[in-house]
Amino acid sequence: MSQAVLQAKLWYTQRISAMILGLCVSIHLIIIFYAIRGGLSAEEILGRTQGNIAFAVFYEIFVLACFVHAPIGLANILEETFSKGLLSKALSSILAVLILVLGTTAVVGVYSGGAL
Repeated sequence: MSQAVLQAKLWYTQRISAMILGLCVSIHLIIIFYAIRGGLSAEEILGRTQGNIAFAVFYEIFVLACFVHAPIGLANILEETFSKGLLSKALSSILAVLILVLGTTAVVGVYSGGAL
């Protein structure tokens, strides 16, 4: 696969993940405004989300969109600032793993009511 084709695929992938993130952020903000307006405490919010598969699926989609979007952007920034090479690939890969592991851990924790 040529470099141009790879860059085009990464560009499209990042734009599609940005669309998903935009929708997720909007829904997340609506949920926050609803919870605050209703005067819900953190305990009440967790009581409603614990065991709720819809919340878990929604927030895991949010995590997966971040997992795709952020590392591509970081790699582009590092390559434009420094140079193409191992550093940009390594740091963006580390970021991807951190987002996936920490995000999924948070989703499972809220869903199950405890830590992994």
